[in-house]
Amino acid sequence: MTNLSIDRRALLAGASVLSAGWLTARASAWTTPALFSQDSGRTLILLQLAGGNDGLDTVVPYGDDAYRRARPSLGLKKSEVLALDDYRGFHGSLKQLRRHFDAGRVAVIEGAGYPEPIRSHFRSFDVWHTADHRGRSAGDGWVGRLCDVAFKDTQNPNLVVHVGGSVPYSLHSASHPPASFVNPRAYRWAGGEAETDAYEKAGGMEPEEREKKPKKREGESSLDFLRRVLADGQQSSEQVRRAVANYRTPVDYPANDALAQSLADVAALVSGGIGTRVISVELGGFDTHTDERNRHDQLMRTLDAALGPFLDDLARSEAGRKAMVVLFSEFGRRVAENGARGTDHGVAGPMFVLGHDLKGGLYGKHPSLDKLDDGDLVHTTDFRSVYATAIERCFGVKHDKVLGAKYPLLQFA
Repeated sequence: MTNLSIDRRALLAGASVLSAGWLTARASAWTTPALFSQDSGRTLILLQLAGGNDGLDTVVPYGDDAYRRARPSLGLKKSEVLALDDYRGFHGSLKQLRRHFDAGRVAVIEGAGYPEPIRSHFRSFDVWHTADHRGRSAGDGWVGRLCDVAFKDTQNPNLVVHVGGSVPYSLHSASHPPASFVNPRAYRWAGGEAETDAYEKAGGMEPEEREKKPKKREGESSLDFLRRVLADGQQSSEQVRRAVANYRTPVDYPANDALAQSLADVAALVSGGIGTRVISVELGGFDTHTDERNRHDQLMRTLDAALGPFLDDLARSEAGRKAMVVLFSEFGRRVAENGARGTDHGVAGPMFVLGHDLKGGLYGKHPSLDKLDDGDLVHTTDFRSVYATAIERCFGVKHDKVLGAKYPLLQFA
């Protein structure tokens, strides 16, 4: 996009914005060699499974009689599961994930959740996105707080990137807002103060957008302000487009699959040397209240078809081999199936951590299917232990400075 149309959908799609807020003006100092020394660190990739993934039909306790009793029509048979041991196995469609698990590249963290769980999609995601039970009232997202601790003096507008249309609150930051786009090849910064002021006066801008709109510095003329913001936006989009355009891979990603193509772009950004350290992607559709068997089976096929080649692709570069991929969902599903051949909102579920520089295997304890809390699994691992481990292993900072409390570290990295 090269011109800004005063239209809410087009504007929020990312032509003239970076992430959930307006581009924070940072001048062009981010291109200095000192910044790119950060490239030697690990990249954290967050894949959000939105809607509440059914963990019991992802890592399946096929050896538990309680599972079969609770799900007479939905439960997977032993023959439909890729057994990991005599108790559990991957959903039968996760063949490539199983291949990487066998190679030690997949860590499964069982029973991930948090105390006093919330079964609302939005409120529970707020807990996961802030790593705080208070949700958004706690302030910036946990990645935003991470950037304040680990990258206080880094001025790269591509430090944090979301590939997709809706930026998760985890990336919200007053000082390090993320770049956001659906298609990096069409990623452009367009528009200026006159257009955004007109849009704001027309009532099209949300209050939080107005708060994050770039501010003029004291004594700065309007022309200098526009030049400064435009320079940042142009350099951000140019670096992203160049990284993707120059990337070549022999790995075959499924064509016409949005997640697979997004992960192909992520692989390009990881190896592109533009200083990106956190990348976010989302796969939706996991709210399977009805017809779960067909819907969840398709989601597992989609997930596997994208993750398999993505991990293969990451192996091709040093930066890719050091990258860490974390999969999470806002909650699991209830143990028992409902009357519509689906499952309703639950609590705990598995998280996955993938990468070539970690210790794969099973971590945590699978929740009991007999000792339930009002029909729900009881979490056995606080999800913030996964965040804490990723923070320390990927960024070399103490996790309590980011999360506000200490959590047990896991040994997958």
